[in-house]
Amino acid sequence: MKNVTALCATSVACALLPGLSSPAHAQSSVTLYGSLDAGVGYVSNLHGASAFIAEQGTLQADRFGFLGTEDLGAGRTALFRLESGFVTTTGASASSTSFFNRQAYVGLSDPLAGTLTLGRQTDWNFDWLGTVSTGQLLGNFSAFHPGNLDGLGSTLPVQLSSTIKWKSASFYGLTLGALYGFPGAAASNTSGRTISFGGNYTSGPLKLVAVWSEYNDRLLPLAGGLGLASFEGQTLPGGSSFAAPRVRDGGIGGSYRFGSVTIHALATDVRIASAGGASHFRTVDGGLNVHITPAEEVAAGAWSAWLDGKRWTQATIASVYSLSKSTQLYADVMFETAGGGAVADTLGIGASSNGNQVVVLSGIHHLF
Repeated sequence: MKNVTALCATSVACALLPGLSSPAHAQSSVTLYGSLDAGVGYVSNLHGASAFIAEQGTLQADRFGFLGTEDLGAGRTALFRLESGFVTTTGASASSTSFFNRQAYVGLSDPLAGTLTLGRQTDWNFDWLGTVSTGQLLGNFSAFHPGNLDGLGSTLPVQLSSTIKWKSASFYGLTLGALYGFPGAAASNTSGRTISFGGNYTSGPLKLVAVWSEYNDRLLPLAGGLGLASFEGQTLPGGSSFAAPRVRDGGIGGSYRFGSVTIHALATDVRIASAGGASHFRTVDGGLNVHITPAEEVAAGAWSAWLDGKRWTQATIASVYSLSKSTQLYADVMFETAGGGAVADTLGIGASSNGNQVVVLSGIHHLF
């Protein structure tokens, strides 16, 4: 990370900004950060044939951003974040409609009242429940659940525009959070109102998380993400999304660290309302991480997911070797099966032509 610090207490700095003044000891900083991740992979069945692929954003999403803070005194801070996703393999932006497509917010933080931010942000499903998931703890985006319907992985549809978000100060290890998203927001797959609540308890090696969110008028990638041709009587041609008038997404999970070993587990329930009633997309997820050496970590995890009699199950083995604090090499193997008329469809890879799919990914990741 590259950090630039500006002291507005100097007369020279203030002279460059006529009409503006600042406290005598106010200090601000802006940090440039980012992540690049690219590799290669093999897929046993991709739309009916085996394939070798170029892959990006596996260990962490490709992005760059600016994080700014200003000390307001008495422990209070003003802050902002501007973050944009891109594709390392092509250099293209991850979104054609918004430049800072991942996050863009500004806010205030107080040691007692907590932190309040406004703008384009993530909800608590990603912020907290995602941290105890197989996908995030194994460092493999493709190990998140089918279609990322429960929002544990960070993809552009997860970020919500026009939101106000509050996170409490920690009270004996317990932190609470709430988010409200205004209807009619642009650059979002949720055009209606959004509300999201979460609780995070951390004490030493133990972490416990509970979240609940509701989205109105939300687009769900049931065709492109789960390989479904139809849902609730609606045909989904050409990978089109399903427009759900209301989606409720809840989950609980936790992790515990035993020395060099971390175990984790979670469960989610996504209730999808439609004109014909409501269907539930449910998942269970668990695994463990083991630090073999300070530089090498191996991990294994698995999950199962169900929707309308269809079932998906995936097992993943991952290895990450750190060349430094900023650079890692990784290799992952995933095996997914599907039943009840579903096809295997590994997240970010594409659908199989049947109920089985094996994916091998390897690459290099660099943080700055």
